[in-house]
Amino acid sequence: MKTLGILGGLGPESTMLYYKWLILAYRKRVSNGGYPSIIINSMDVKELLKMVEANDWAGLTQYLVGGLDRLSRAGADFAIIAANTPHLVFDAVQSRSSIPLLSIVDATCARATKLGLKKVGLLGTRFLMQAKLYPQAFSRAGISIVIPEEDEQGYVHDKYVTELVNGILLPETKRGLLATIARMKSRNGIEGVILGGTELSLILGDVIDEEVVFLDTTRIHVDAAVTAILS
Repeated sequence: MKTLGILGGLGPESTMLYYKWLILAYRKRVSNGGYPSIIINSMDVKELLKMVEANDWAGLTQYLVGGLDRLSRAGADFAIIAANTPHLVFDAVQSRSSIPLLSIVDATCARATKLGLKKVGLLGTRFLMQAKLYPQAFSRAGISIVIPEEDEQGYVHDKYVTELVNGILLPETKRGLLATIARMKSRNGIEGVILGGTELSLILGDVIDEEVVFLDTTRIHVDAAVTAILS
């Protein structure tokens, strides 16, 4: 069994969710009463956001590589970055990482492909929604990405960084996010929506929609990580 390293804290609320779901997913597959070997390095989400806002991609890459090096020295065989926005520099980080990384974007694309989706919406931080990260990865699989309108992006980003990252879950915010998804369904004809922020799992992870498939990137990443632990 491999040891998983988690680069967490980006933010901390979803890191706790990752750990909980990793244990539950592992126990569903392994019935001997044991637990997976996991090492967590908790980083500072404020430092990450500061570098992203400044377009300091070199600094962000170095920050993440340093965190991964600590996981490697602690004995991790491979690692996940427990957040979507840091994946904006995933290729640069992976090329310098001393251990293999499991991409949340690739895992989500594989799930969308398996489900036969062709057009999906994307929610997350403004940085992520406006980046080419998801569109490029999904286009290779023949899937188009739709992002919210500019004012909707502002709403989603604000709620994400001021509320969700801090563990604040308000009913009106949940309604607002669902209304955004409904408009994208009506306006753009999306078949699914990517919860492209791991904290979105906290507020939308329990939603069941018969018309729009919710691609919960946290849960998808967890499932892929457990598969890798056991491989």
